[in-house]
Amino acid sequence: MDPNLPETKEQDKKESIEESKGETLEQEAPTKEDEAQAAAKEDLRQKKQEEDEMLFTKRRLTTLTDENKKLSNELEALKERMLRLNAEYDNFRRRTAREKSDISDNCTADVIRDILPVIDNLERALLEETKNASALKDGVDLTLSQFQTVMKKLGVEVIDTESGFDPNLHEAVMHEVDEQRGEREVSEVFLKGYKKGDKVIRHSVVKVAN
Repeated sequence: MDPNLPETKEQDKKESIEESKGETLEQEAPTKEDEAQAAAKEDLRQKKQEEDEMLFTKRRLTTLTDENKKLSNELEALKERMLRLNAEYDNFRRRTAREKSDISDNCTADVIRDILPVIDNLERALLEETKNASALKDGVDLTLSQFQTVMKKLGVEVIDTESGFDPNLHEAVMHEVDEQRGEREVSEVFLKGYKKGDKVIRHSVVKVAN
């Protein structure tokens, strides 16, 4: 039996292990082709990612553009509506002012129309030469009666002074102490007052007792 046989087997075993390691290293080491394929895959992945991002950006831009267009249209519609409302308000204001002016003119005309006969009678009295005091008094009474008729038609009435002094209706310019009169009794009327409904046109100027 060869005494060197164990050593030969051991040597062969070591060589076999080294060869296996070398083959494994050769298999594990990337080749240029592998590197090229990996680089191509990475480029493809990045390109796909960029395309996806570009597509998302385009879609987002389209959405924002559509929303902006919609808001612009709504804004224009609101502007047109505001212009119409302003025009309608201006027309309403002018129409109302014109109507108020017409009402005022009509009221003035109605009052003057009722007063004209009184003026006519006063003018006739001035033109008529008469020394008859009775005739003059009759003319004044007629004129006063016509004035009172006009006031009544307008809803104007003389303020009452028989019910006692009322600061809302009367203006006291004098006071007196009179035991024969009641407290705050109107003892004398210097100037008649007039009112229309609850609105005082002129306060009665009076003297108040006690």
